[in-house]
Amino acid sequence: MNFLFAWRYFKSKKSTNAINIIAWISVTAIAVGCAALIVILSVFNGFESLVKGLYADFYTDVRIAPAAGKTFHLSNTQLQQIKQTPGVVIMSLVAEEKALLVNDEYQAIVVIKGVDDQYAQTNRVNAHIRRGKYQLGDVITPQLVLGAGIENAVGADVERGFYPLTLYTPNKKASFGSAAGLNAYQVTAAGTFLIQQDFDNKYAFTNLAFLRYMLNMDPDEYSAVEIKTNGKDASVKEALQAQLGKQFLVQTRYEQNKSLYAVMQMEKWVIYAILSLILLVAAFNMVGALTMLVLEKQKDIAVLQAMGARPKKIRSIFLAEGLLLAGMGGAAGLLLAGAVCWAQVRFKLLKLGGDTFIIDYYPVKLVASDFLLVAATVMLIAILAAWVPASKAAKKAFALKLQ
Repeated sequence: MNFLFAWRYFKSKKSTNAINIIAWISVTAIAVGCAALIVILSVFNGFESLVKGLYADFYTDVRIAPAAGKTFHLSNTQLQQIKQTPGVVIMSLVAEEKALLVNDEYQAIVVIKGVDDQYAQTNRVNAHIRRGKYQLGDVITPQLVLGAGIENAVGADVERGFYPLTLYTPNKKASFGSAAGLNAYQVTAAGTFLIQQDFDNKYAFTNLAFLRYMLNMDPDEYSAVEIKTNGKDASVKEALQAQLGKQFLVQTRYEQNKSLYAVMQMEKWVIYAILSLILLVAAFNMVGALTMLVLEKQKDIAVLQAMGARPKKIRSIFLAEGLLLAGMGGAAGLLLAGAVCWAQVRFKLLKLGGDTFIIDYYPVKLVASDFLLVAATVMLIAILAAWVPASKAAKKAFALKLQ
């Protein structure tokens, strides 16, 4: 019944056209605000999904690392126990260290990662090879797969691998102050990967046997064990942590990038809070429209009062009027945002400037929870905005009752 009165008040002619104009302005402002909020959140979701996908292509589901120091020792028995842990699909052994890569006068500090033959099956790094091939060589003829940033920094050419590079790694057996503090070896670049700048400018891959030889590591010494699971990362992590003990640090993919995921979530909430200000501005128009409507409908309030309507009922009618205006604007905004996002997904209308990113268009991902959140925000703002004019209408009704 309240919304029936509200609808009739919205449709009816007013003595002052400004009331209708302000009402439609408030509806339009809410529609624009809703559409902007959904579109920007959807673009943010698209970038977030893209970044998480790229990180998921580089990081494995579960990683075992030393709780202290750079390396740890694992016996064959422990390796077999890890392989047989429920949920473990593939296990890869890894050695990792900072190194200096030199090509004549060009050089770059890299994180060199020695991996075994199983590593390519634990993630999708080899799916991001842009030039050359994913070839790591062997202990005698080592090859490197470089990040695109490193390839550019040292002036390497992976398609002409006969030009050797020199790799310098720390010599753990050298005495302090010795001139033999670095081990050096000539390597060739076989391929280049392009994933994300954090990886492209930092990592280079080679075979595990070669890097262990360069780092003078023991036969049972490793930097990490990287694992692909059957999807139950948390349960696998718990089982491995209980099995290996506190001297090992077992992390899921989320925990390996916890700060990144936390920052992205915080950024999304900050964006939501800032863009909600647009809806608050639209609410001021609604307050004006409802206040003028209350003045316009004083006779109607008196009639309703004479028919037995209580002040609470009068307030409910004008609250319903505010919800009606917000509902119309919100529904229009959600439909408009859905259409814009669909068009971007389907036709990729808006392009990213430059050609340095992995895609050339703004990614968009529609999430149902965003629509529900924006709809709830609109309704909350509508109630807050309509409360003051509705309360004034109720007070008028109470004053008429006293008269």
